[in-house]
Amino acid sequence: MKAASLEPLTFDPYDYGFHDDPYPTYERLRAEAPLYHNAELDFWALSRHADVVAGFRDSARLSSANGVSLDPAAWGPHAHRVMSFLAMDDPRHLRMRKLVYKGFTPRRVAEMADRITELTLSYLEPALARGTFDWIDEVAGKLPMDVISELMGVPEADRAEIRRLADLVVHREDGVLDIPMAAAQASIRLITYYSDMVAARRGSPTADLTSALLDAEIDGDTLSDEEIIGFLFLMVVAGNETTTKLLGNALYWGARNPGEYAKVAAATDLVPDWVEETLRYDTSSQIIARTAAVDLEYHGRTVPAGAKVLLLIGSANRDSLAFADGDTYRIDRADTGGLASFGAGVHFCLGAHLARLEANIALRAFATRVRAYDVVDSGIVRVHSTNVRGFAALPLVVEVR
Repeated sequence: MKAASLEPLTFDPYDYGFHDDPYPTYERLRAEAPLYHNAELDFWALSRHADVVAGFRDSARLSSANGVSLDPAAWGPHAHRVMSFLAMDDPRHLRMRKLVYKGFTPRRVAEMADRITELTLSYLEPALARGTFDWIDEVAGKLPMDVISELMGVPEADRAEIRRLADLVVHREDGVLDIPMAAAQASIRLITYYSDMVAARRGSPTADLTSALLDAEIDGDTLSDEEIIGFLFLMVVAGNETTTKLLGNALYWGARNPGEYAKVAAATDLVPDWVEETLRYDTSSQIIARTAAVDLEYHGRTVPAGAKVLLLIGSANRDSLAFADGDTYRIDRADTGGLASFGAGVHFCLGAHLARLEANIALRAFATRVRAYDVVDSGIVRVHSTNVRGFAALPLVVEVR
């Protein structure tokens, strides 16, 4: 069908995430408007895989300093107060990233594997024994936040409230184009909690990540309390939410494609492939924003300096030029490289190794114990968010081995 015979192309990033069809306009965006301009919401968008990945790598011309979110209240020169070093450019970004890395090391994450397994089974096994349960409420919504809280040193008694506040921070009702009051209040309470925790660790260090960040030092340079608190807040918002949604999306698409799940149930060595295909097919973080530092030329058009530019991660991961038959969910696909899900270049997600570790452990535990399962469609509830896709409720009926 020719473009001229179609209705005018529109893309509303505040609406697309609530529907079962993950990408109702992305295929047309890539074909008809690889550089898309929304005058009403004042943004430009890149939808092709090559452009999105190149955009991630072009950190000099596509700046992160104004933030990475569509929320107007989280946009501007003070965005780093909300999104930590995600909303910084080099050299400021590089300095903080290196210091954070001194505490948040791959070794520290790897050492969590046994504890992640223990937490997973403590939630999963009682749920499986009942045969019907809400995967988000009883497993996926608990595990990532508790793993992060354990890393930070948050006491078990406080973790349920921390989870509740983290959910409020990212929740958006339909039509809400900025940070609602409930999210702002939840953010303040989280920041206050982490401020008190950092102060306590200064007086009495422990073996947790918070204390490790206080000890991080490079050539006499250290992180300020404000920087540590900002990073802890970022972990709650970015790390918790995205991993919870990854776990939910994996179970949802496994149920929608039972033949694919059957492959994993028969050979759990395919669990890492299940994780990677879910990251590609329906990644948690669908879009991320940048600012054009200079005039930029794309596909014969000019993005003016100062404009907001969206990198459409979900679209890039479905691009048939990068992934054969990209709209098909296929766990054992060969073309698994080039995922845009964790970004690229200097801003590649620092928590990617933790997200993958949690997802692999949790989904392996599930596939080892569950022969087949289905979702209860009438109970499905999607999250409301400007950039995160996933589920607030995903009831399952399982057939255990």
